[in-house]
Amino acid sequence: METVTHHGRTTAYRRHDRGGGGAPILLVHGSGGTSEVWSGQTRLADRRPVIAVDLSGHGASDDVDAAPGYETLSAYADDVAAVARETNARVCCGHSLGGAVVLTLVLDRDIDLSGAVLAGTGARLAVLEDLLRWLRTDFERALEFLHGPDRLFHDPDAALVAASEEALRETGQAVVHRDFRTCHEFDVRGRLDDVTVPTLAVVGEHDALTPPWYHESLAESIPDAEWTTVSDAAHIAMLERPAAFNEALSAFLERIATH
Repeated sequence: METVTHHGRTTAYRRHDRGGGGAPILLVHGSGGTSEVWSGQTRLADRRPVIAVDLSGHGASDDVDAAPGYETLSAYADDVAAVARETNARVCCGHSLGGAVVLTLVLDRDIDLSGAVLAGTGARLAVLEDLLRWLRTDFERALEFLHGPDRLFHDPDAALVAASEEALRETGQAVVHRDFRTCHEFDVRGRLDDVTVPTLAVVGEHDALTPPWYHESLAESIPDAEWTTVSDAAHIAMLERPAAFNEALSAFLERIATH
């Protein structure tokens, strides 16, 4: 792990670099996740450095004292901006809550990016009230719900589900609840015209949490955007079907490199 210090806290990130000459891409996990969720994307490091961040309170990063909602989202955007500047990353890819972080970075931060990837996310990320309640009062029930059919995964093996559940437990109930509350308050539907970087929206075809039409809407509303689906996957497509996800990501990176 490498770290960068900013705003009085330390943010950790993993760098994977096998000598590729392309500009680094920075990967941002979703609610309750860590940089480990991007393990399937390390194979892209043959062509460019791949950087995966732990947001504040996740993985090896210091936590932040922030209320759920924009205060937390802003802190997470500061984390990503600090790592992007430290690593010279020019493309940011955010999953779910991480997509909200990337959109916040593009809309509200003075940072020079050449592209954005929005994976399993949307311009608004409303969360079921029942799930928010379970995350606060019955964490195990919340985990059971999230790992139900076509939520986090479409057709996972037992080991993948067990690893996912354990990762959320390690992050901890308080931070996971904060993340989902932050998603619930996120809404930039009226600002997508202001996204000026080329953008790819990518989603698992069976994703019931942020369904394909969220991504079609992103592509219709952002001036320079496209969208695609990953077959046989749900919400965490980059972990469930890494090869197909990487193919979509690589094609987008090649296209914007010629701009």
